[in-house]
Amino acid sequence: MMEKKLRTDKDNRNSKIEVSDLIFTSPDGRDHTTMRRQIIAGPCAVEDEEQMLTIAFGVKEAGATMLRGGAYKPRTSPYSFQGLEEEGIRLLLKAKRETGLPIITELTGVQHIDHFEEVDIIQIGARNMYNYELLKEVGRLNKPVMLKRGLSATIEEWVMSAEYIMSEGNEQVILCERGIRSFDTATRNMLDLTAVPLLRERTHLPVVVDPSHGTGVKSLVGPMAHAAISAGAAGVIIEVHHDPKNALSDGPQSLNLEEFEQLSCQLENRMRLEEKLMTM
Repeated sequence: MMEKKLRTDKDNRNSKIEVSDLIFTSPDGRDHTTMRRQIIAGPCAVEDEEQMLTIAFGVKEAGATMLRGGAYKPRTSPYSFQGLEEEGIRLLLKAKRETGLPIITELTGVQHIDHFEEVDIIQIGARNMYNYELLKEVGRLNKPVMLKRGLSATIEEWVMSAEYIMSEGNEQVILCERGIRSFDTATRNMLDLTAVPLLRERTHLPVVVDPSHGTGVKSLVGPMAHAAISAGAAGVIIEVHHDPKNALSDGPQSLNLEEFEQLSCQLENRMRLEEKLMTM
């Protein structure tokens, strides 16, 4: 029987996953290099070159450390915007070259994997958390993978999906809590922030939080991003659009550039304060 890859021994150091000059890891007051949490920002979907470059330069100026954007968009309705696909990847890479920001985007199928060679982090979305063939395929790559929690996945199921990736040799896995379904319709999902400290106890993997999908409500993104940092997240991933009302995907939960700048500044202040408290 194969040995599990996830370490649960508390004496083991947390994983440090390097992406360009960034480090994704759980904050640890014993190690100053772990204290910097990452702020990933960008549009839900890549729409065109002007949109992508405007947002990319805007979020970089506001303090983002990584750029997100969906090129392949698995949507609930087949009639919704499905993304620019390969052209979207090209525009993301252009934004990467012009801003210097590393990029993360979602891989939806094995057939597209050749287009992701220059992508810095491959995202496996919530709908594909149970796609074991896809998980095994990215497990054979030498590239960081962000694994989002499934729509109704338990912690154990989520962790086992991470094991599928790691069992193939790729241990550069970042977990992303993005909310789970509940009976309540007040928010898009229920953002389960207990997952952050729980996974820090049970695994060595860094956990990033997505308060945009986790709530689906723009006014809640900021408070839940702050809560995620306080819970020990390695970073947050936030949807930002220069014109949310006319966004082709997830406009109601997207911050505009001014709102993101305010939040980014607040999060930086919180991280500096928490660094002082953790190292006292």
